[in-house]
Order: sequence, then C-alpha cells, then structure tokens
Amino acid sequence: MPGHRITDQQVRLYMDSRRKHTQRLAAAKAGLSERTGRRFENDPRLPSQKKLDLPTTNSRSDPLAPVWESEILPLLGTTAGLRPITILEEIERRHPETDWRPCRRTLERRIRTWKARHGGEQEVIFRQLQRPGQRALSDFTDAADLAITIAGQPVAHRLYHFTLAYSGWEHAEVVLGGESFTALAQGLQNALWALGGAPEEHRTDSLSAAFRNLDVAAQADLTCRYDALCAHYRMQASRNNRGVAHENGSIESRHGHLKTRLDQALVLRASRDFDTLDAYRRFLAETLGRHNARQRKMLELERPHLHPLPDRRTTDCDEASVVVTTSSGFSLRKVFYTVPSRLIGHRLTIRLFDDHLDCLLGGALVLTLPRGRAKGTRAHVVDYHHVIHSLRRKPQALLNLVYRDELFPRTACRRAWDVLIAALDPRLACRTMVGLLGLAHERACEAEIATALEADLEAGRLPDLGELTRRFAPVETKMPSVTVLLPAAGSYDRLLTRIVP
Repeated sequence: MPGHRITDQQVRLYMDSRRKHTQRLAAAKAGLSERTGRRFENDPRLPSQKKLDLPTTNSRSDPLAPVWESEILPLLGTTAGLRPITILEEIERRHPETDWRPCRRTLERRIRTWKARHGGEQEVIFRQLQRPGQRALSDFTDAADLAITIAGQPVAHRLYHFTLAYSGWEHAEVVLGGESFTALAQGLQNALWALGGAPEEHRTDSLSAAFRNLDVAAQADLTCRYDALCAHYRMQASRNNRGVAHENGSIESRHGHLKTRLDQALVLRASRDFDTLDAYRRFLAETLGRHNARQRKMLELERPHLHPLPDRRTTDCDEASVVVTTSSGFSLRKVFYTVPSRLIGHRLTIRLFDDHLDCLLGGALVLTLPRGRAKGTRAHVVDYHHVIHSLRRKPQALLNLVYRDELFPRTACRRAWDVLIAALDPRLACRTMVGLLGLAHERACEAEIATALEADLEAGRLPDLGELTRRFAPVETKMPSVTVLLPAAGSYDRLLTRIVP
C-alpha cells in the first residue's frame, strides 16, 4: 500500500503464499503490490535486514560537540552519581551565552548510552524460587494516604502486613502506635493462628524503627524477645540488610497492592468515614478475605508444609508494675490513667497492647483501659465515672484540675463548661458542671444530656441543672395493691377425700 512500510510479517506471508499461488494472488494475500512482491523475489532479505545496510546520516550538527569531550566526559569519569540535569545546569553555568535547554533529552540519551558502554557495575537483583511453607514476611506500612476517619475525626495509623511468599496469603491489622515489638508480636500471632500453621522462616526488616530510641541493653532485650517469639512457633528469625528494601521485596511490593485494594474498596463504599475503629477493622478483614479467597488453591498447596501451631500463644504485650496513687490513677510512659478509687494504694500489673491496657490485681483482670500516647508532653486518659463521687464532694477542684479538659466525656460538655465559666461565678459554674456530670453518671444518660446541652447552647441559654435533673429523674411508679385470700384450713380435708385408697 502506498505510504505504508512493508513489515517482515508481510514478506514472510508473501513468500509462503508464493509457493502455491501466482505472484498476483500471493501479493494480494500479503497486502502488497505485485511489483513489490517481484522486488522481494529478486532480493529475499527482510525489510528489517535491509535497514542495517542504510547509511546513517545526521541532518544537523551535534549541539553537544563543543562540550562533550572537554567538559561532560571528565565530569562523568571523575564524579559518580551525577544526574544528567545536574550536568546540564553546570554546563549552563559555564556557558551562559548558549541556550542548552533544548539539549536535555539528547544529553540524557547520550549519558545513558555512555554508561552502558563505560559505566560501572550495577547491583544485580537475583530472583528467588519460593518453596511452599518456607518463608513468611512481616512489615509495617503507613496508611495516611487512605485518609480514614473515625466518627469524622482523622485517625493516624499504620498497617501491620503479613504475607506468605509462596501462596501470597495475606493478613493485615490496624496499628495505632509505632512499629513496636508489641504490635509485631500481636499481629504476627494473630496471622499465624488465622492461618493455622507456621512457616520455616519469618523475615522482617532490621526492626530499627522499634529499637532506635532505646539504649543498647534495651535493644538486646527486644532482640531476645523477638528470637524467643519465633522459637515458640519453630520459625527461624531472619532480617534483610539495613537499607536494602528489595531483600524484603515479597512484601514491600505488596504494600502498594494492599493499599490500592483498600483505596478501591473505599471508593466503592463511597465513604472513608467509619462509626467506630472496630467497623474499620471489619472492613479491612473483609477486603483481605476477598483477596485470600483468590489464593485458596495456592494456599492449599502450601498448608501441608506449615508447622503445626503450639498449644498456646506466647506473650504479645509489654508488662509494667504501677501503684495507684491518691489521685485515683497511675502514670505510665508519660500518660496518666484514672482507675476506680477502690484501687488506691494497690499495686497493679499492667499489660500494654497496641490499643488498650489490661490492669491486673494479683492474677485477676480488674480493668481494661484505652491506651493513650504522649505527643511531646504528658497525656491523660480520664474516665469521669472513676472520680465523680469524690468530685461531687469537692466541686471547686474542677476549676484548676490538671486533666479538666480530658474529664469531659463529650464535646457538648466541654462547650457547656466554657459558657458556664464565662457567664457565672466560678464556684457556681463548678457546682453546675459537676452536677451535670454526676447526673450523667447516676442516670446513665450521658448521650441524652449532651443532646440537651447542645440544644441549650444553640438557643443561647445557660444549662439549667435543676431542669435537667427533673427531666432525667427516675419515673416513679406506684406499687400495685395485691389482696391475698387465705383459704380455711378445713377446705384441705375435701382434697383428701378425693384420694383413691
């Protein structure tokens, strides 16, 4: 066809058809003209072979010729790691009279060719053959790009990610804190028990993110704990070299795939906001479940090669011992936690998990608290139910209370306090606010009181403790009058006559 280049495939088709058909028919089958077919019969070389014989001509002069050998090659030979754009900027600095910007692509291609011929050796990636049951990998990945919110509030978190190198089975969990040993141990054990077995080897990165803020003794302690964790499941602990991410590539590449699947699922969900953290965790588990269903056949091949699990889990938390002070609380890792006042003076064993604390008195679990984290300064995790009975006897303590802002259970309570302290005498404001908290505690109507406070604030009214007390007072019900008629004792004799001897 005029204006179209002849391809090697057309020529081969023409030659095959020419064995059985005439020159005209064979040319028609190959999409050639009869004259072109005749030319290829006289010279059977393919078009690609003929291009090699064409002389190379350059229609314009080389724009880099004045500086290539004298300036660019010395830079490439003496300074490793220079980017083409850096070299171009250096040439522009040396020769400002010339516009070098149109030469950028030419320079990049020429430097690439020069490095292929004269450059140094590059690192080689050796692809590995994975055996079933041989290796599992763990890592943490930041999930900020997912823009997840809980009840409208952004939640800063990352994901613990576990995968089997052979089958591609995956497990992921929400981690609210950092890359700690607790998060690793808890996530790894949850993954193994969900899988139903353990591989021969467990590979991570260097775990420096969990250890870098600790001294040498603490690093050694955490390393021993990690080795003991792997030994409990008969896994060999291995780590890739520091800063060499591709050695952990089986999971590094899957981080992006996991977050892409989650992002697409969120798009289909049409919302990135979840009512509770547990709802987000269920969403994560469902998304991974659909992925793992596609890996079922490969997993069935790998499952017989996994080690059986031990009889029980091992420790997946940190432990600390604290004494409850007269403030009805304790401080742990720069966070103050309140507890019921009946525990004042007692020593508690605290088990720290990623998102909560278990408080044990002796060997009995007495309390579970949400875990707090200090961001630069001290933080407080306060439950007003723990201290309201004492605060009602000392309402003026609210005015300068250290954890006053954290004491209010809802935003409406905090707003009500700001309005009360601005409009009333501080003593009256304290008594009113403490009375509202006490009413919410006694009547278990925290949400209802918050709604009522919101309505008063929107209407520009001050909260009225007396009116709210009457509204949420218990409903009095009258006891029904019950009349009990006692039968005469002689009436039981008639029952005896009905007994058949």
